[in-house]
Amino acid sequence: QVQLVESGGGLVQAGGSLRVSCAASGPGSALGFSAMGWYRQALGKQRELVATISNLGTTNYADFVKGRFTISRDSPKNPVYLLMNSLQMSSLEPDDTAVYFCCGRQTTTGRDYWGQGTQVTVSS
Repeated sequence: QVQLVESGGGLVQAGGSLRVSCAASGPGSALGFSAMGWYRQALGKQRELVATISNLGTTNYADFVKGRFTISRDSPKNPVYLLMNSLQMSSLEPDDTAVYFCCGRQTTTGRDYWGQGTQVTVSS
C-alpha cells in the first residue's frame, strides 16, 4: 500500500509565498513512482492539474502557474518516508485558494494514489 501525506498548507496574503510538501510511505512506495504531482480543487470547481515531476526530473506546469510555482523532489529526513516532493508557490493570488492534493503514479502498476489534501487560502 501507499500513503501520501501533504503538509504545509495555510493562510497567506496575496503576493505571499507558501510551500506544500508531500511524503510517500508504505511498502508500495518502495516500487517507486513514474511521476508525482499536485492538483488543486477550489470550492465548486473541478480538480485541476497544477504541476508534475517525473522520476527523471521532467517537470510540467499548468498555464496558470505562469512561472510562479516550482515543483521539486526532496530527500526525506524522516526514514519512514521513502519519497517526497514539494511545491513552492510564490506571488500567490486569491484565485489560488483551493485544496491542494498530492498524487503519485506507481511505476509498476500505473495506479494513481492520492493524498487527503491540504488547504491553501490566499486572502486579498
